[in-house]
Amino acid sequence: MAALTLSGKKRKTTRVVGVDLAGSPKRNTGICLLTGMTVASYATVYSDDEILAFIETDRPDLIAIDAPLNLPPGRKTIEERTGEHFRPCDRELLKRGIRFFPITLGPMRSLTTRGIRLKERLVERGLEVIEIYPGAAQDLWKIVRKQGGLSKLRRGLEKLGLKGLAKNMNGDELDAVTGALVGRFYISGRAEVLGNFAEGAIVIRKPMKF
Repeated sequence: MAALTLSGKKRKTTRVVGVDLAGSPKRNTGICLLTGMTVASYATVYSDDEILAFIETDRPDLIAIDAPLNLPPGRKTIEERTGEHFRPCDRELLKRGIRFFPITLGPMRSLTTRGIRLKERLVERGLEVIEIYPGAAQDLWKIVRKQGGLSKLRRGLEKLGLKGLAKNMNGDELDAVTGALVGRFYISGRAEVLGNFAEGAIVIRKPMKF
């Protein structure tokens, strides 16, 4: 059966781009294109223009970005020193015992600003964008995060059915693959949305049974 895109159009194979965004264009951003369950291409890029060029080479059904894409409710800028620090989706992560960095602290501020700006540029191009958190997905799937060893993370992703993972992929690229897989599950209705899209939502894969 042909996959349905979010716009309702039929396509033989679902294509999702995963982006493990860095807070600064001077640091590595991992990016990959997942076609079905196969990593079709991947790269380490830096600038927003490089990210956009990768995406626009083959317009995907969905882009899944590992970065906050909304400010906490009531905040006008990320630099405010008072106000709400957590979005509804962040509080849900806390309830579930999933580790994360609050988006208003330290380097997360620059990542949040960049994520919001990138999302706006993608939406202007008519592309679908969701926020994902690879660490949460990896915890739910009971596979190691990149800090636990890249070879272990790669093998864990392969056990989930992913193909085309190269042995020389770095941690940012493997997190991008993780995010793309979450996006694939989201399109097929097998993901969970924490929070809400108006105030901030993180899409995670439901726990898998092995």
